[in-house]
Amino acid sequence: MKLKHILPSFLIFITLFNCSDKPKSTLTTAQYFDLARQNFTGNLAYEITAFVEKYWRVVGNTGYNATIYKIASTLEEAGYVLESNAAPNEVLTYRIEKREMKRDTWEPVAASLTIVGNNQKLLDHATNRNMMYLNSVSTPPEGVVAEVVHIKDRKDLMTADVKGKIVFAEMSLGFLYRKAIVEGEAIGLITYDNPSYLQPEKNTTSIQFRSLPYSEKIKTWGIALSYEAKEKLKANLLKGKVTLKVHIQTKIYPSEDLTIIANIKGSEVPKESFVFSAHIQEPGANDNASGVGVQLEMATVSAKLIKAEKLNAKRTLTFLWGDEIVSTRRYIMEEEKRSADINWGISLDMVGENTSLTGGSFLIEKMPDPSAVWTRGNDKHTEWGGSVLSLEDMKPHYLNDFIIEIFKNQGKFANWEVKTNPFEGGSDHTPFLKANIPGVLLWHFTDQFYHTDNDRIEMVSQETLKNVGVGALVSAYTLINADDTTGKQIIQTILDKAEKRLRDEFEISKTAVTNGKLNTDEIQILTAWNNWYIDALGSTDDLVPASSNLLKNEINKAQETLRKITDTLIQKLEKHTK
Repeated sequence: MKLKHILPSFLIFITLFNCSDKPKSTLTTAQYFDLARQNFTGNLAYEITAFVEKYWRVVGNTGYNATIYKIASTLEEAGYVLESNAAPNEVLTYRIEKREMKRDTWEPVAASLTIVGNNQKLLDHATNRNMMYLNSVSTPPEGVVAEVVHIKDRKDLMTADVKGKIVFAEMSLGFLYRKAIVEGEAIGLITYDNPSYLQPEKNTTSIQFRSLPYSEKIKTWGIALSYEAKEKLKANLLKGKVTLKVHIQTKIYPSEDLTIIANIKGSEVPKESFVFSAHIQEPGANDNASGVGVQLEMATVSAKLIKAEKLNAKRTLTFLWGDEIVSTRRYIMEEEKRSADINWGISLDMVGENTSLTGGSFLIEKMPDPSAVWTRGNDKHTEWGGSVLSLEDMKPHYLNDFIIEIFKNQGKFANWEVKTNPFEGGSDHTPFLKANIPGVLLWHFTDQFYHTDNDRIEMVSQETLKNVGVGALVSAYTLINADDTTGKQIIQTILDKAEKRLRDEFEISKTAVTNGKLNTDEIQILTAWNNWYIDALGSTDDLVPASSNLLKNEINKAQETLRKITDTLIQKLEKHTK
């Protein structure tokens, strides 16, 4: 079956390789696929995902810190040495960065919500662990009993007397918190605000986690309802006055902000690096225990291959786990703590979905390209949503199509669906991009259990974990060991993708002009794609550490070819208009 599998051109340009041999030269991407598929099983990724998802994780709390130290012990078992104990020539190292937290951490312990009079329990933390708003304080041990005020809209909130009462509303938190808690002196909030993509009428017990503003002065609590609990409460409110008993137990305490970073030191160009980032906080299995697990197995597999001399890492390979966006941004900014510059970054976030249960598909969120300005044809935003970008926001780079090609190959091999979406932001790829470092996001959407307490280990697929891990490793191994031959093949791949994109856009533009759109607007779109790909081709000059005349010549030839293709298509569009 594998022999019949057709690989993209840049995967097949060197002779066959015996994985038991020490790599004497740069391997091919096809050979990296062999290594990754043979060694990344998904077993450790699944085991770690199951360990992490047991905990409700926020920076500094028990589950977050337990995850950090679980990663550390696993890295040590794989051969990584604590940086402070490492010899100067040590290849495999890790460190735990510790910082004092400016505010206390938080964790849920127990909670229940009951209607007084008929003892109808609406919610219990044992089955709905997202019911408490993050930063909620504990009630007295015996709980609190109070009348519910049902707020139907903003106008209602402006006139209602909520002092000493519990406010129930179906709206987002901001305005509600200010008017009901800060100004109205309500004792607590109960809300329902599940978006439609969670299919709440089907997933009636799901609760999407919510947060209260952190405040040392205002001590309050909030409870988020499931669809089922919301309907029961509203049914009782239709009958008349409703009194609730609320019991909440949380822990709020000083702690440390921990980040863990593992490095495989480059053998030839250690001052350049490829960085993977997976965030720990957030309470779900797919979001993001799965990213933690996949990345950890990637780190251990890489160490195994390095020690067995089956893999060389010319550039440094880095794995980072911490607080979403914050830890990655800090790692980028604190150059004095890094041993290498960052050439590429990838975020692993929600990478283990069993899509037959969760819905959605695996996605590669692209760096900003013109599809984030003009989203049309096969390009689609997810229900997470993205704003329209401008041409000034573009980040032209070969990384988009290179990563897509690698993962499409794994998709064909494993009969696994791989799709893309225009840039939307919101995860650990954004700090890379803001620092002008090429970065993409590996993720899934739409997940009908996203951010809910039904995002548990049962929704995770070990096969998906493996597919993502294989694709991510092959991408990294190819780039950290790239040479002129790799560069030539990637240039050809980018040129092929550019031509296909331009021809697809031309057909869309031709139809648009026929239907009355302005010719000048459509030419602008074709020109934008041409410019993006011209610059993406130019970006391949970073593939080879030393200046390469061969690569520069290939880049120039490809750019000239692309310009001719674009000029021809624009001429055709102008003739079509006439």
